[in-house]
Parts: sequence; structure tokens; C-alpha cells
Amino acid sequence: MKIGFDNDKYLKTQSEQIKKRIAQFGDKLYLEFGGKLFDDNHASRVLPGFQPDSKLQMLMQLSDCAEIVMVISAIDIEKNKMRSDLGITYDEDVLRLRSEFERVGLYAGGVVITHYNGQASADAYRNRLERLGVKVYYHYTIEGYPNNVALIDSDDGFGKNDYVETTRPLVIVTAPGPGSGKMAVCLSQLYHENKRGIKAGYAKFETFPVWNLPLKHPVNIAYEAATADLNDVNMIDPFHFEAYNEVAASYNRDIEIFPVLNALFEGIYGESPYKSPTDMGVNMIGFCMSDEDVCCNAAREEIIRRYYYALCNLAERGDNEHEVNKISLILKQAKLTTEYRRTTVAAHQRKDIYGVHTAAIELQDGTIITSQTSSLLGPSAALILNAAKHMAGIPHDVKLIPEEMIEPIQKTKVDYLHGHNPRLHTDEVLVALSMLSIKDENCRKALEQLPKFEGCQVHSTVMLSEVDRKIFKKLGVGLTCDPVKKGE
Repeated sequence: MKIGFDNDKYLKTQSEQIKKRIAQFGDKLYLEFGGKLFDDNHASRVLPGFQPDSKLQMLMQLSDCAEIVMVISAIDIEKNKMRSDLGITYDEDVLRLRSEFERVGLYAGGVVITHYNGQASADAYRNRLERLGVKVYYHYTIEGYPNNVALIDSDDGFGKNDYVETTRPLVIVTAPGPGSGKMAVCLSQLYHENKRGIKAGYAKFETFPVWNLPLKHPVNIAYEAATADLNDVNMIDPFHFEAYNEVAASYNRDIEIFPVLNALFEGIYGESPYKSPTDMGVNMIGFCMSDEDVCCNAAREEIIRRYYYALCNLAERGDNEHEVNKISLILKQAKLTTEYRRTTVAAHQRKDIYGVHTAAIELQDGTIITSQTSSLLGPSAALILNAAKHMAGIPHDVKLIPEEMIEPIQKTKVDYLHGHNPRLHTDEVLVALSMLSIKDENCRKALEQLPKFEGCQVHSTVMLSEVDRKIFKKLGVGLTCDPVKKGE
């Protein structure tokens, strides 16, 4: 995989920038931390070389002075809101994240339940956390938030919220997902700290859009595609341009809320420390690209991937037509078509020839390998075998898994497990390869190629089963599928 991002430079540069911001305010800095801390796969896809846990590694360099406060909305607890990428609820993810932080040596402090209005589910969750020894705080719904500044900045606004006890100069305020109320928690703490005579500051860490890249840079456009369901829109920061005559990329929510934030800062501090939303940020990721062309190509691939993902969701659920329409517009703005993705073209060409569902993979060296549905294997299972043989130097006509071994597996699936699809999935093929590798040298060589799938791109002309999608994800493969259900 071609590298376009200097991860070591990022760890050093970003941690230094945060230290500078702490020093700017004196006693304490509340850092609103957007995005995912240790599983930021979007960033790793659009910035090849960026490690999914880079932000966590950066924070570990500040572990002596940092603590983490988790935020979760009572509304999300009540609705059992899910993280779609992990398949777990937000309340369970809070516990998972705390455990991960503690595992790597980061101090996890209290948990704040926001938008609290007496919800029984929130009370039950609080009791559960307290039984585990976790301090829990309630922050209440404030009528007219965020526009009623006079009420917010008073004892009947932020003053009603529980004061979150913290002990370290850097407080990382994070959450399992968007809309949790991280910013409001930070501002509420500024109000309470100020009343206690403590000089505390606020800053925002948001990876995307990258403020020092052009608004229509592929990396920034890819972020807009990734947040199409949230209706985020990348915009030029007008406050930054007015203050400094400098163009900086931001997005609609930060720009819309900034006048309110300014008023709150003035109420708390007497004056605002910032002239623009960009000023609030500490993100240095845009200074750490080592090969912009590589990042631009990866970002274009991500835009197309998001388009196919939205199309498949529409085919399955039928409730995200707006998201599809928005990403379609983004594709046009980026002057892209799906044919930019080489695997898409290759898979469609093979389908046109054979008239069955097909798949294609682009290997790390740019080689394209294709496959098709057969009576024995689905296209994704066949693709893994074909690609592994190519990388291991095994002739294509060599059958790694004998037909007489596949047939009993098919019989079990259909006759005993009452399955409808007799063809082997990717996990079944890999298990068979593993068993055969004990005595078969070619199977052993093929299995040894699996790490080389990391960073490869795959396209399928049919929507894959959940098990096939999970296998590709575990292999580190970027997958897209046509919005076609099996049987169509």
C-alpha cells in the first residue's frame, strides 16, 4: 500500500500543539474531541499511513497530564442508539471505551449523562455505572439552548448542571458518537470553573474537514460524503477570513454556533479568546501529508465507497434516499464517476462476459484479479482463492480445495442446516484451506498471503452476506458492492 501520511510527524506535531494550547489558558484546558479515538478507520482510508489509533497514541504522549470524561445523551440511552460499525449500543460503547483507555494507561474520569430530563433508563444506567465505581454526573436540558445566552450563562442554565470533578490540566471530553453534547459539557465546565476562580480554557479537536486544505480538496470532500447522513456541509470559515484575510475550511455546524459561543465566552471570561471557529481548533493533520497525490486518490476511492454504501443501504432499508442524492451531487462536484474505481470496471466487464455475479480485487502492486460465481463458490470466496494463488505464485489452474471436499460441506449447509445457498462463503473457504495446509504446501503458501490483502480494494456485482463483509473487513480490504440483492 502506498503511504501518503507521516504518522510519526503527526504524533509529535499534534501533541506539541495541544501543550501550547494548555499553556495559553493556564490552569486547565477542556478539549472537545470529535471523531473516533482509536478506531478512526475513515482517516486511515483517506490518509494512507494514518493509523486507526493514531489519536489515541498521540494522547498517550500526554497521559501524565490528561484525563478523559465520557459523554452520553440520555436520549440515546432511551432509544438504545447503536454504533453501526460495531453493532453495539452507545451505553455499552461507553464501557468499552473506558476499558480501552484504562488498558493503555489513560486515566478515565467521570461519565456525564446529558439531555437529562428524568428518564428512567438514564437513572438505571447511572446506577449501573456507580456500582462499577464510576462517578456519574447529570447535565440538564436547557430551554432555548444554544440561542438563549442569558439563560444558559446563569445559575438556572449551566449553573443547574452537576460540576464534573477533574484533577488534571488536560480534560479530554469525548463520546461514542455525534450529538452527545460534548461542547455543552465543556462550556458548562468553563462556567463552573470560573465561579470557583479557576482559569480554564476550551479548544476543539475535529479531524475533518481539514482547515488548511482547500474546501474542495478530495480529503475534505470525502468527509462531506462520510457525513451525508448528518447533513454536514463544508464551508469557508467567514469569521476567519474577516479576522485574518485567510481562507480556512470549516463546516456548517461550527460556523452556525460560533456567534453563540462567542457570547458565552464573553459571559464567562469577559471577552472571547477566539476570533473564528478555526481559531478554536488544534488539528495539525493537514501538515503531515507526505504524498498528497496518494491521499487524493485514496479520498476519491472513499467518496465512491460511500456512494456504494449508501446505495446498498437504500436497497436494504429504503430510508436514506436523501443521503444517496447528496453523495451523488458530491460525486459530480468531485468530477468523479464509479468508473474511477478500477475494481468496479473490472468486475462489470467480467459480468458482461459471463452473465453471472462477479468480483474484482486490486492488489497492492496494482494487479487486478477477478472471479465469478460457480456452483461451488460464491464470487468473494473464489476471489480470495484467486488472489492468494496469484500472490503465492501458484498457477491459476491449480485447485486448492478439491471438489470432493467442497461437496460434503455443501450437503451439510443445505440438508442439515437448512441453508438456501450451497456455495461456500469466504470464512468456510479459509477454514478449509487451514485444514488442508497441514499437508498441502500450496494451501499453506496461499494462507501466508492473507496479510497482503491489507489495503486492497474489492468490488462485487452483488451485495455480500454479512459473514463475507466481516471477513473482508478483518483482512483490511476496502469493499464496495452494487446495490443488487442475491437472486436478482
